[in-house]
Amino acid sequence: MHFTKMHGAGNDYIYINCMKEKVDNPSELSIRLSHRHFGIGSDGIILIKSSDKADFMMDIYNADGSRAKMCGNGIRCVAKYVYDHGLTDKEVIDIDTLSGVKTIALIREGNTVTGARVDMGEPVLEAAKIPVKADKSPVVDVPVSFGSGFSQMRMTCVSMGNPHAVFFAEDVDNLELAKIGPDIEKNDIFPEGVNAEFIELTDREHIKMRVWERGSGETMACGTGACASVVAASLNGFTERKAEVALLGGKLTIEWEEKDNHVYMTGPAVTVFEGEV
Repeated sequence: MHFTKMHGAGNDYIYINCMKEKVDNPSELSIRLSHRHFGIGSDGIILIKSSDKADFMMDIYNADGSRAKMCGNGIRCVAKYVYDHGLTDKEVIDIDTLSGVKTIALIREGNTVTGARVDMGEPVLEAAKIPVKADKSPVVDVPVSFGSGFSQMRMTCVSMGNPHAVFFAEDVDNLELAKIGPDIEKNDIFPEGVNAEFIELTDREHIKMRVWERGSGETMACGTGACASVVAASLNGFTERKAEVALLGGKLTIEWEEKDNHVYMTGPAVTVFEGEV
């Protein structure tokens, strides 16, 4: 089976063209291939399929074998993949996901696709639709306590196709994310689990972010998380509606447009290597 390893700001996946390859058990395959020591190493696998709703379909499995609905970094790489491999000559591509169809505009330098701008759609703020169990909706600047000795945290919840809980901190570099992340991800208030973002404010147009992703643990970047974080920062009055997000693996530019209420994400898409397994 042929695969392509790609990453968007360090958020790395193994991409498989399922219009040519057959994957019988994607959950099991993702667990095996994603292992950093005994596999190829990744945050999961992304299957590229045909679609009757869009140009292509993206199907995502996390490193633990669970299925994901959306990945902002992954969808940029899917758009690069289908263009680079001659599956389309379009520079604006519609890709179906479990969170609906997203539109991606390629960014090129000469004939090389280096990144993309993605219309991520409208942020979901209604608690029941995120979903998160809460006494009020939307869940903005709500005090919460979790295990592992972390308490008095203030949380803002947003869905960008995946559920996100955003927290603001003064020193994200020294957070014990491996300790607190699992407690938040699997807390009972999140019926479907959650991605947890920890944000350090630089100024009104720049933030720093670390993320604990549902099903994958800490990752170098999370596109939907970056979108959720800028929405949350704006809702709390900390930033403008457009900000640059610095992640462990690179930077993403996020803009929450007033005119259509859509969130737009711009960032890199990189091919690492190809191989057979």
